[in-house]
Amino acid sequence: MPTLILTEGLYQAKGATTPLSLKAIYNASGVKGKRVTPLLANEEGGISHFIQSIIRNTPEMDSPFLVLDLGVVMHLMDKWTTNLPSVQPYYAVKCNPNPSLLGVLAALGSSFDCASRAEIESVLSLGVSPDRIIYANPCKSESHIKYAATVGVNVTTFDSKEEIQKIKKWHPKCELLIRIKPPQDSGARNALGLKYGALPEEVMPLLQAAKDAGLKVVGVSFHIGSGGADSRTYHGAIAAAKSVFDMASIELGMPRMKIVDIGGGFTCGNQFDAASFHVNEALDDNFGKEEGVVIIGEPGRYFAESPFTLASKVIGKRVRGEVREYWIDDGIYGSLNCIMYDFATVTCTPLACSSKPEDPGCRDAKMYPSTVFGPTCDSLDTVLTDYLLPELELDDWLVFPNMGAYTTSSGTNFNGFNSTAISTYLAYSTPIARGQSLF
Repeated sequence: MPTLILTEGLYQAKGATTPLSLKAIYNASGVKGKRVTPLLANEEGGISHFIQSIIRNTPEMDSPFLVLDLGVVMHLMDKWTTNLPSVQPYYAVKCNPNPSLLGVLAALGSSFDCASRAEIESVLSLGVSPDRIIYANPCKSESHIKYAATVGVNVTTFDSKEEIQKIKKWHPKCELLIRIKPPQDSGARNALGLKYGALPEEVMPLLQAAKDAGLKVVGVSFHIGSGGADSRTYHGAIAAAKSVFDMASIELGMPRMKIVDIGGGFTCGNQFDAASFHVNEALDDNFGKEEGVVIIGEPGRYFAESPFTLASKVIGKRVRGEVREYWIDDGIYGSLNCIMYDFATVTCTPLACSSKPEDPGCRDAKMYPSTVFGPTCDSLDTVLTDYLLPELELDDWLVFPNMGAYTTSSGTNFNGFNSTAISTYLAYSTPIARGQSLF
């Protein structure tokens, strides 16, 4: 499998110029100068073959690793701009702060949703202008507010009078978005309304308090929840935002607002198509005649989940009757914490690189009910139960797809297993025809 270092003019089909979007990718901060492996989209098992090559070429590999497919990121951005052309994405850094992912998203035109000083610093370090950052945390430490003021991050959210007081004291030039609680429950796995969002009866007093403090409220934000949300609830949420626009200007005489922040919670695939339909319809119904309104969103898992694949080694085994029990070198306290905290349902496929190098995919092998444990000494560290897998041996591997959302970003170092040390290998899936030269 060919490998390349992304440098100006290197990656192009024979006789063709490099696509503009690809140029943006290989010049992106966090990517330029790093090794990237091209994967042909029509080549069966491209990611699997790449993972096998990593394992084969690094026999000393003694830790889990990730593969980030930059081609998937580019495809997702194309899909976003096609489906939601009026919505500027502000990627939610908390979902996955991988520098290569952030750099590619910045190069492809994304802005950023940051929730802390550290996240703002990580985005600014990539050369991103501070006017492409929204400080989208309704409750902020005073020191973080002061930092935002010093670096020119001048838009933030709020949902309490106490936050207004902090912002007036430390960043009085900051423009505000009032965070409201959506009127309907979306049924999302992670319902954020329990923690954030002004209730309907709180909106007017908060707007008045901001006006009295001499602060500019320039828009409304909301979040219907993350993971499995019913996208029909965008209609009620966007209508509620329009009501706040009218309340501020008509009842309180405030300057007309200009920003609607529809939050995140988007998932790629058919769910994104449904969400896009409802968002566009609701925006047209409520803001179609409103001039100069800027619509932004805060996608996290939409961009981060599917481009990442995790490979984890089998480091232990026990047989109890028909049940196979395996220990792997990543788990609930590491990147697979998404099972506990994001309520994710993970899947995996075997790579029996050690025991069956002639057939690592274990085609037509007998399947056994299996339990997969993580590496720590806590019995809570159980990744899968009653999961059908072929017979595996020590130093074989399990491969987990869709492992980029709320995984490494919220792992721990419990029991001395350092989840922040997981290596990430870069790949780029491309639709270049089979047999066509890359150089």
